Amino acid sequence: MNESSTRDTLTFTVYLDIGSARYVLLAIVILIYFATVLANVTLMLLIFLDTSLHKPMYIFVFSLILNGLIGSTAVWPMVMKILLTNTPLISYEGCLIQTFIIITYGACNYSMLTVMAYDRFVSIFKPLQYHTIMTPKKVMQLLFVANFSPTALMFFQICLSSQLTLCRYKINKLYCDNLAITRLSCGDSQAIKHQVSNLYGIVNIILIVALPVVLILLSYVKIIMLSFKASRNARQKTFETCFPHIIIFINFSLVTLFSLLYNRFNEYLPGQVNILNSINYILVPPLLHPIIYGLKTQEIRQRFSRAWRKTVRNHVNLL
Repeated sequence: MNESSTRDTLTFTVYLDIGSARYVLLAIVILIYFATVLANVTLMLLIFLDTSLHKPMYIFVFSLILNGLIGSTAVWPMVMKILLTNTPLISYEGCLIQTFIIITYGACNYSMLTVMAYDRFVSIFKPLQYHTIMTPKKVMQLLFVANFSPTALMFFQICLSSQLTLCRYKINKLYCDNLAITRLSCGDSQAIKHQVSNLYGIVNIILIVALPVVLILLSYVKIIMLSFKASRNARQKTFETCFPHIIIFINFSLVTLFSLLYNRFNEYLPGQVNILNSINYILVPPLLHPIIYGLKTQEIRQRFSRAWRKTVRNHVNLL
């Protein structure tokens, strides 16, 4: 490999320490990733084909799981290729693209969870005006803001990171992320660019993580306070309505917090934690989201059961 190509190629050093355990990791990734694709595509097809599910709540669910599928697909096929070929390399441009998709995945997850919390808030506090408030036009506007705003913020973040000049070419992670890229730069000439990129990153964390978390928590505080004044049946219905969203919000918030802490203190933690963190952040949530909404949402369960029985009956009739 010549000098210019070396400058354009980054190495994932974490794979060098895995050894023969990479086959175990490969089996885990293949199993979970293909289960993720199957679960997400099945739920998206169900929502798309069943017109009775063309409601704001399920349209937002569709967007959430599509985002998760895009995020996991940006990472795990590449990880499987590296584990199979034992070539832990990626181009610098490819690393930037992967980083952009990953951080956009995280940002859009939080913005969509915030929109879904707003939808639940309106349905509980203003049930009679719900359809007047959550019109098709309003739903499209919320979808646009929830997806475009984080994408634009993350694109500018990648533009800042791409201006840094690299002097190191090794990443101690399973895949690329923005902090790993900024750590590859060095030298006094890069100090200002590095500080600007870090400052912008902190602002983004406040806007796309801290602010949504606060808004979602406030909405649930109000919902809980209202449920105490309601009847037992009303409380149970409220719980059933909000439970899938609460579980997904808690799960993703915990893995995001762990990921942020790991990125800051990874030099003090063993390599196995690196792998676990990577799997928890971008492999497990996209699998859990369709499963949780499929199992815990009565309407989706009923529609899926009906579609399954119809498919089986059609196959039996063909035989």
